[in-house]
Amino acid sequence: MNLVYGVKDKPKFGQMIVFAFQQLLAILAATIAVPSIVGNGMSQSAALFGAGIGTIVYLLFTKFRSPVFLGSSFAFLGSMFAAFGGAASAAAGYAGIILGAIFAGLVYVIIALIVKVAGVNWISKLMPAVVIGPTVSIIGLSLAGNAIGDLQVGKVLDAKGNSVASVYVCILCGLVTLFTVVIFSVFGKKMTRLIPFIIGILAGYVVAAIFTVIGINTGNDALKVIDFSVFSNMKIFAIPDFTFINAFKGLKEVNGQYIATVAVAYIPVAFVVFAEHIADHKNLSSVIGQDLLEEPGLHRTLLGDGVGSMFGAFFGGCPNTTYGESVGCVAITGNASVVTILATAIMAIVISFFGPFVTFLATIPNCVMGGVCITLYGFIAVSGLKMIQDVDLGQNKNLFVVAVILICGIGGLSISFGKVTLTSIACALILGIITNLILSKKAD
Repeated sequence: MNLVYGVKDKPKFGQMIVFAFQQLLAILAATIAVPSIVGNGMSQSAALFGAGIGTIVYLLFTKFRSPVFLGSSFAFLGSMFAAFGGAASAAAGYAGIILGAIFAGLVYVIIALIVKVAGVNWISKLMPAVVIGPTVSIIGLSLAGNAIGDLQVGKVLDAKGNSVASVYVCILCGLVTLFTVVIFSVFGKKMTRLIPFIIGILAGYVVAAIFTVIGINTGNDALKVIDFSVFSNMKIFAIPDFTFINAFKGLKEVNGQYIATVAVAYIPVAFVVFAEHIADHKNLSSVIGQDLLEEPGLHRTLLGDGVGSMFGAFFGGCPNTTYGESVGCVAITGNASVVTILATAIMAIVISFFGPFVTFLATIPNCVMGGVCITLYGFIAVSGLKMIQDVDLGQNKNLFVVAVILICGIGGLSISFGKVTLTSIACALILGIITNLILSKKAD
């Protein structure tokens, strides 16, 4: 695709801040969702800080040539639950999730060393375009349910934790966001074309705020989309509740049996995420027009991802991973500047201490972010399909490989072995590889 800013380009300072803010908005919801789901007092601000630190580590390892933000990984949710569930106390659980991230990171380091010695040609043969293309599409399509689910709910919840706002009101707010993003992406001039997500989110937020104010004044709960009550307990400046602080308190409760439990929960998942790591970087490579597996090299992206996860978990508790939302933002805006990603990481670190800003970001309704994510996840799915446009689907060999991946991925095939789960993406990729190897051998 035609990029407005290439990987090495440096936008003007003012523009860079705006672009960084847009990237931050794109990754925010998912990054702070993980600590919210895990619970146990995990801090959203600390997770945001950890994501910023993890991204900087990743950029250093990749020699500032891979423009993507790293945020909290959903793949390790089960592992984190296992760490807290097997701990003697919450403090020991915090120590466990840091140990787990170290175990997972070491898996990446070991694989990176193997790749450094063996090269990446075997990966290209194992996962050609006919395999990796539909797998990338599955990454976007598997998130479609999340986008549509968010599109239908607001932030104000009843006693049962359900959104009180009307589904139709929420969808309207989301569609305002969606079409604002689309219109400014296509018809926008100069700067506005580069920041469609900021404009779209602000437009959706304004509409949601108008409905909410009307709902408050009329007593109509169906119109209450934004929860403004969170501003009442807001602090101007607050130090995030960093994971390592609680972890140090629980170290004395960590024993060999618990360490083994954490290792079993984290290490197998790291091997699964390795497959998704390759798919993400193949997708990003197609967007920026250069193969990241070759330069800076898969070994560097793996080291950046693995070590970045260790640092991210040390501060925020959550292992990190490259974000499809970030790749989608790069693809739609045409801004692949690594400097923008660096600015986003620094911004994430700074605002994690600033209460009003974190609170405002937390009030952005799900339905508004759902409208944005329709475009972000859709671009991921389409970019995968673009990878197979030169593949001859008239040959049954190729047709069956693509069919197996798409159906298994969209169908949500996942397999669990105790506390370890092979995600639908991992299952689809593995079955696609096997199918391709079988049919390629027969064709020879």
